[in-house]
Amino acid sequence: MQLLPEPVRRLAAWCAVLLLVAGVGWVVIRLCGEFRTAVVPVLLALLGTALLGPLHRQLMRVGVHRSLAAVITCVAVVAVVGGAVYIVVTALIDTGGQIVASLKRAGKSVAQYFGAAGTSLDDLASHSKELLTKFGGTAASNVLSGVSVVGEAIAMAVLALLLVFFFLRDGHRAAGLLRSLTPRDAGDTVEAMARRAYEAVEGFMRGTTLIALIDAFCITVGLLILQVPGAIGLGALVFVGAYVPYLGAFLSGAVAILVALADRGFVIALWALGVVVAVQMLEGHVLQPAIQSRTVQMHPAAVLLAITAGASVAGILGMLLAVPLTAAAFGVAHELRTRYGHEETAVVPPEAEGGEERPPAT
Repeated sequence: MQLLPEPVRRLAAWCAVLLLVAGVGWVVIRLCGEFRTAVVPVLLALLGTALLGPLHRQLMRVGVHRSLAAVITCVAVVAVVGGAVYIVVTALIDTGGQIVASLKRAGKSVAQYFGAAGTSLDDLASHSKELLTKFGGTAASNVLSGVSVVGEAIAMAVLALLLVFFFLRDGHRAAGLLRSLTPRDAGDTVEAMARRAYEAVEGFMRGTTLIALIDAFCITVGLLILQVPGAIGLGALVFVGAYVPYLGAFLSGAVAILVALADRGFVIALWALGVVVAVQMLEGHVLQPAIQSRTVQMHPAAVLLAITAGASVAGILGMLLAVPLTAAAFGVAHELRTRYGHEETAVVPPEAEGGEERPPAT
């Protein structure tokens, strides 16, 4: 190795590190895939704990016991999430057929002007259920052989809810557990990395949920004013799509515009486009900097790459989990850079620079 120049040796060292990290990452992904029925509830519970942590801490501040506060928080989340899911599902069921029919009409209209593009849109609307099933891939169809998707989802949801309770109640013991599992010298670093990762996930969940509510409300109001059919269902679609940054907002906004084009004409479609663009500008220039810039700092290219990687690994579920996991990884990297990225400049003594120090001239 001494025969090689210094830059080549450094390149070889970095290649070895990258190969080692890639190998470990591949093994971790494969293990998570094999044990996904246990891994997915844990990840969902961590996201739920990050979202509900402020409510649990507020209850403890007013004197509620830690366990009782965790129970109240879980009951509240069941009520809120159950109600939200009921509203979203009901809205999509009530207006789903109308939305699909509008998309088919939009596809036929576009086909008159753009040929194959409109035909593809018509086929996409006609076979949306089959395409969604195929796109879900491992996240929807190959979970466990012989077990229905609905039963699997219910079991994982119940397990995730129980884990949320335990994470909220015993979260204060996490630091001590991490320290007991790591060497004594690395305890502070591991605890700081875990805290930074959790803060990043917590900031992402709170910020994304608030932004999703604002986006869905504004777009729903705009579509109702424009009298676009299925406005409530389209607003619910916007809320769900907001948890997939950039891509989800683009797809849900495109669906709203196409529905407006099919049922209300070209002028109303332009107005719907204006509503969607205005909401996206509000999100990009006001909401994102004000809500998430202090906790989650990721370049849009990194977000899109994370979503693509998550979709290739675990389908739709991977898309939903990719960004918070990437935010946690960025938090860990930021903590490591803060601790080890700035090397102190060594002070060179005068003897090392010019030999013996000369006495001052008299």
